[in-house]
Amino acid sequence: MWTVVYIAKNSELAHKLKAMLNGHDIMVMLRAINKDTTTGYEVLVPGAEVDEALGLIIDEA
Repeated sequence: MWTVVYIAKNSELAHKLKAMLNGHDIMVMLRAINKDTTTGYEVLVPGAEVDEALGLIIDEA
């Protein structure tokens, strides 16, 4: 099951977080919150990787 670990305010930040997490071998899926604009993206990871992803976001973002 995919779990939201972060809500990014824009596409640039969402893709930066995705690249960082992918660099640590964590699968990431991005989902736009509002389909009509390019603001607000959910950053999702598999449930088993939530703790590791949150730790990396806190330490590196």
